[in-house]
Amino acid sequence: MTTDAPATPDDSFHIFDTTLRDGAQREGINLTVADKLTIARHLDEFGVGFIEGGWPGANPRDTEFFERARREIDFRNAQLVAFGSTRKAGVRAADDPQVRALAESGAPVVTLVAKSHDRHVELALRTTLEENLAMVRDTVTYLREQGRRVFVDCEHFFDGYHADARYAKQVVSAAHEAGADVVVLCDTNGGMLPAQIHAVVRTVLADTGARLGIHAQDDTGCAVANTLAAVDGGATHVQCTANGYGERVGNANLFPVTAALQLKYGKQVLPAGALEEMTRISHAIAEVVNLTPSTHEPYVGTSAFAHKAGLHASAIKVDPDLYQHIDPERVGNTMRMLVSDMAGRASVELKGRELGYDLEGDRDLVGRIVERVKEQELKGYTYEAADASFELLLRDEVDGRSRRFFRLESWRTIVEQRPDGDQANEATVKLWAKGERIVATGEGNGPVNALDRALRRGLERLHPELAKLSLVDYKVRILEGAHGTDSTTRVLVSMSDGGAEWSTVGVAGNIIAASWQALDDAYTYGLLRAGVEPHE
Repeated sequence: MTTDAPATPDDSFHIFDTTLRDGAQREGINLTVADKLTIARHLDEFGVGFIEGGWPGANPRDTEFFERARREIDFRNAQLVAFGSTRKAGVRAADDPQVRALAESGAPVVTLVAKSHDRHVELALRTTLEENLAMVRDTVTYLREQGRRVFVDCEHFFDGYHADARYAKQVVSAAHEAGADVVVLCDTNGGMLPAQIHAVVRTVLADTGARLGIHAQDDTGCAVANTLAAVDGGATHVQCTANGYGERVGNANLFPVTAALQLKYGKQVLPAGALEEMTRISHAIAEVVNLTPSTHEPYVGTSAFAHKAGLHASAIKVDPDLYQHIDPERVGNTMRMLVSDMAGRASVELKGRELGYDLEGDRDLVGRIVERVKEQELKGYTYEAADASFELLLRDEVDGRSRRFFRLESWRTIVEQRPDGDQANEATVKLWAKGERIVATGEGNGPVNALDRALRRGLERLHPELAKLSLVDYKVRILEGAHGTDSTTRVLVSMSDGGAEWSTVGVAGNIIAASWQALDDAYTYGLLRAGVEPHE
């Protein structure tokens, strides 16, 4: 059950994002300063309270980011946070260059990482337990004197708590008593479970009186659950990363955490209207880091509110809430009906409604569409991943005939391997369009690319709208068969006109023939979107 939240967020609960620091440690993510500035703008637009930008002074890129962020970003919702460590052992905080760099970064908030596991103090810092407490106190005090708000991340806290609970709590108390606004308990190795997190947070809160936060890694797959368990235990500050990016398997995912806090807990943790931008922001950040958005991500994935089974569709037709825990529009997503061989009448009717067709009054038509889908999927087609091909199939059944922009006479591809190692790929297509016979050739970096260019070249004179279309993705799958290279091939093509993207499917005994079918559907659908009237 969802809960309505109060009107505006305040300082009583923090959404703290560390995508630019901890999230950037994910394998495969390499952020430029420009990337970091773009992501910071997205996060500020989403409405997080704090954006941890990196470690100024530790590397030139983070130092430049803080300098440029001060000049180039007018933060509306977030405060910029600099990350660093407590002073070195045996050195005054004021004399430690990296501590001074934190004060000089211009960030109004500083997060300090501190050791809270006794063995890490002795083995990694190579100092005494008492000196570690002094390092925490001195650094917090110095930065507070410099006018900075200070959060302290107690690294390896939960492992340290299980090793020596008394000392782990002493670190929390040292930070709190020195003036840290929040002391963050970190599950750095990601090995904790929700019940453990909840029990420890409650105990530490009662024993220290400090304001507590949670930083959870996802090594057990429990980072989001652990974060919410910490909130249940009394934490009022959650550290997350966009899309769960982070080292190893990642961090607590910002988006399901904030959605749960706002929609399930009734906490207004984002500005009014921001939650509805969540799906767009998630996908925009994925684009910046050059990672494909996960289709099955909670709340924001394209499959998060997708329904395939006929039983589900029948219930959703009566009331969408029967198979959805929230209205997807609350997080900027949409419900999708997937049409497959599992489809029943309700699935087809709902999908038709989604595409702008009212099919409910014609049981025979719906029955024909259901049977045709099942027949096609038995051959290897898949319409759940190719909405455009399904819409063309539906149009054909509704109209009672196939209406296309061109009719194929023949196509041919030639692949020539030359002695110097180069390869030449050429395709010829023979078509009929608007009463004309068209013969066109094209060359490309493969036979499918050559075929695509030949088709486009042959039709662009009659249909200049094709100039706006571009092929954005191409996938091939060899379906199960008994004869190896004789197996059936399925091709999925994604095309865009700059404003939207659609996918089509082709199935045949070889890649080129399957590709032709998918391209045929893709260009046909693109011309229909452009408002061109079919003539074949």
